[in-house]
Amino acid sequence: MANSTYRVERDSMGEVRLPAAAYYGAQTQRAVENFPISGKRLPGELIHALALVKWAAAQANHALGRLTAGPKPLTEAQVQALLQACRETAAGKFDDEFLVDVYQTGSGTSTNMNVNEVIANRAIELSGGDRFRPEKPIHPNDHVNMGQSTNDIFPTAMHVAVAVGIRERLLPALTDAWRVLDGKAREWQDILKIGRTHLADATPLTLGQEFSGLARMLELSVRRAEWAVEALLELPAGGTAVGSGINTHPEFGRRVAEILARETGIPFREAENHFEANAQRDGLVECHGQLRAVAVTLFHVANNIRLLGSGPRCGYYEVVLPDLQPGSSIMPGKVNPVMCESLMQVAARVLGHDHTMAFAGATGGQFQLNIMMPVMADTALESVRLLTAGTTAFTDKALRGLQANPQACEAAVEKSLALVTGLNPYIGYERAAAIAKEAFRRGKTIREVCREQNVLPEEKLAEALDPRRMIRPLD
Repeated sequence: MANSTYRVERDSMGEVRLPAAAYYGAQTQRAVENFPISGKRLPGELIHALALVKWAAAQANHALGRLTAGPKPLTEAQVQALLQACRETAAGKFDDEFLVDVYQTGSGTSTNMNVNEVIANRAIELSGGDRFRPEKPIHPNDHVNMGQSTNDIFPTAMHVAVAVGIRERLLPALTDAWRVLDGKAREWQDILKIGRTHLADATPLTLGQEFSGLARMLELSVRRAEWAVEALLELPAGGTAVGSGINTHPEFGRRVAEILARETGIPFREAENHFEANAQRDGLVECHGQLRAVAVTLFHVANNIRLLGSGPRCGYYEVVLPDLQPGSSIMPGKVNPVMCESLMQVAARVLGHDHTMAFAGATGGQFQLNIMMPVMADTALESVRLLTAGTTAFTDKALRGLQANPQACEAAVEKSLALVTGLNPYIGYERAAAIAKEAFRRGKTIREVCREQNVLPEEKLAEALDPRRMIRPLD
């Protein structure tokens, strides 16, 4: 039964009314009605990955002779239509058809069936059939979901979506940031400045040395993002409902992983143990732990550059951030380190996400299934998107245009009490400490007090207090 605005479909639980032109079917509509929770749908990256996994599964089943055999065999034309429908869905052609809320059944069954229904109806249409007829010649369960369960296919799609996001988007963003920082470090190797530990004056270094540390942090973040992908390489596909592989071919999991590896360029492989792969999402928790470490690094880098750029007259102002926008609604001319603050907030969100991931991983897995997978997928993919976009914007709008302020850097060196450290090899720690206290009490420099007390001959004093001798180990 149908009219211009809706149609009625039947599933195993009875009749359901849904929009007349929808490609999805009854099971999707039930989920839409059952989960009016957040209004937030699962990310497009996950839907596209699910469709790609369906494409790989259809290819594997076809090569194994399963789609064209059995009680409901498909013709070759129908198989090709099924494959094309998977590809179209993976390309985002039907994104408006995926309506199920993130906070749904914990296995992701509603979204898996949403994908199955859309692909089946599109494949029927492509093969010249009527997708509105009750009988489905290309069936969402029997054909699109052949050899699969949500319990192994949804986490497979999670691994694919997150791994592809990290490799194709986050890794290039982090690599770019690392290279820009490395370039600044090389450019500023000779700009002398004072170091700071505990937020207190410390011995000198160069601005280039300081930024080489930041660059190395980003280089290690690139490695950690690579390790995050490695945590996702084993795919659960082939385990079906509980890990036993019921109703699928023994070669199915291996073939699906190989097809996905060829398609994505990521060396996915079949899970070593399907009972482990179905039961728990430890690989995704490990992956996000690496993303947490990346977020910690990004926070540190952004915060340090924010502090180094503080001023322009009453702060450090050792680096000059690009002016991007007015910084105050009341103070004319004020400019703030907005890109630093943006990235720091991104990092804060990702750190919170990691708590969600760990909690869902620890508490969501009982026996043969984790039942908090949709929120894990949404959380991990949002972290990848935020880290990618935040890093890219920070690199483009802050790091590339960052300039050194040599005058501010060098001005603090001579007046720093930490220069007294250079006297240790000549007069010992205790006497050097007394000189530092005297210099601070009287508002003098270390050099001035040493000259007053004839601590060393002038030539030796110049050598001991030469800040450029303090920026590397002595021979």
